[in-house]
Amino acid sequence: MEKKDKILTIAIPCYNSENYMDRAIKSCLINEDCIEIIIVDDGSTDGTAAKADKYASDYPDLIKVVHKENGGHGDAVMTGLKNATGRYFKVLDSDDWLGKKALKVILTFLEENEKLDTEFDMLISDYVYEKLGKKKKKRITYRGIMPSRTSFTWDEIGKFKPWKNILMHSVIYRTDLLRHTGLTLPKHTFYVDNIYVYHPLPYMKKLYYIDVDLYHYFIGRDDQSVNEKNMINRIDQQLLVTKILIKDHPLRTIENKKLRRYLSQYLAVMMAVSTSFLLKDGSPEALAKRDELWQFLKDQKQGQYKYVNRHILGLAMQMRSKIGTFIIKIGYKISQKLIGFN
Repeated sequence: MEKKDKILTIAIPCYNSENYMDRAIKSCLINEDCIEIIIVDDGSTDGTAAKADKYASDYPDLIKVVHKENGGHGDAVMTGLKNATGRYFKVLDSDDWLGKKALKVILTFLEENEKLDTEFDMLISDYVYEKLGKKKKKRITYRGIMPSRTSFTWDEIGKFKPWKNILMHSVIYRTDLLRHTGLTLPKHTFYVDNIYVYHPLPYMKKLYYIDVDLYHYFIGRDDQSVNEKNMINRIDQQLLVTKILIKDHPLRTIENKKLRRYLSQYLAVMMAVSTSFLLKDGSPEALAKRDELWQFLKDQKQGQYKYVNRHILGLAMQMRSKIGTFIIKIGYKISQKLIGFN
């Protein structure tokens, strides 16, 4: 029997994920043979590789494994993209999972459009923060921001709250278009998911939003990259990613005003995150890095500083008085409580 073409590739980067990768993988197994699951073993030193190979042996038509030297999360994502054969591409981190009912809804939509020979550049769905120890889960929905279950463009989007930006959890890209964007993610660097959801956006013209809770984002392990202590310790990687975004798209060249507003808000959020953690560190070295980052933004001659300053978040992060620093720290704490992002 002829094998069915894959509509959706789900890449699962794994590094020493033996103890929790099962939930991620099993959440994709919904008796649909149009799914391709690529487990990328990023040079694991525990039992991840053996477990991945066992899954590939048990589900040879659905799962394949790529073993590689350790290159970090971004390198594993790029490896998944390189090996993807599905028409659309989704990243699922090995400690997160997908809602099976929501995944069926997504696949039904993709299959129906496959029959109609129509395609979309980017699909967006909702996600849920699954914070360890929290009974009440924080759901991020884009209802009211973008039209639901109908094709739309950037002209039709509304205004995003800073905590409702499009994240890696939200997006499914058309595979060939994502490759065409020239996306590159630096090796051995955390927080590259920001590049993954920022760089491709100007290339995405035909959008579609399905209001289901597809992605479940687990937070709570001490070794996670979004753990507050880890973010402070790895601030140089956060700064590197922020600078890559600042240099990526000259905002003056973005003709669509709503897309430009969104991109500049994303930069404002990245500047806010970096500034907040540097202030929490509080050392002379950290404060010097804060000043250098803002100077780097100002030095760009393509409108980046101008457009970031149009957002209240961008203006607030530049307050230098003791009261200003206090407001920034309190603002971070309130956001942390309300959203539960780390």
